Amino acid sequence: MTLLRLLVLVAFLAAGLVIGSLNTQRIVLDFGLAEIVTTTGIAVMVSLLAGVLLGGGIVMATTVLPLQARLRRASRPAATIPPPAEAPRPPFQDA
Repeated sequence: MTLLRLLVLVAFLAAGLVIGSLNTQRIVLDFGLAEIVTTTGIAVMVSLLAGVLLGGGIVMATTVLPLQARLRRASRPAATIPPPAEAPRPPFQDA
């Protein structure tokens, strides 16, 4: 499994290098208060990374954390509640 992860990592690293090297045109990103001069390859890779991180964070916050909390509550030992003590009954009276 570790070898497979390493191969996937190398494949994505190679794809990133190819994208970065093929897209060398300079662009200016204007954020209103600041401008960043970069290449299109770097801009594409950074935007992909930001999308992965934001998507992973949203999935973590909306799915994983609530399921972990539910699992934690379910695996907690149930509190033992003693049965209620029976109140003494008055003797039976005929009417």
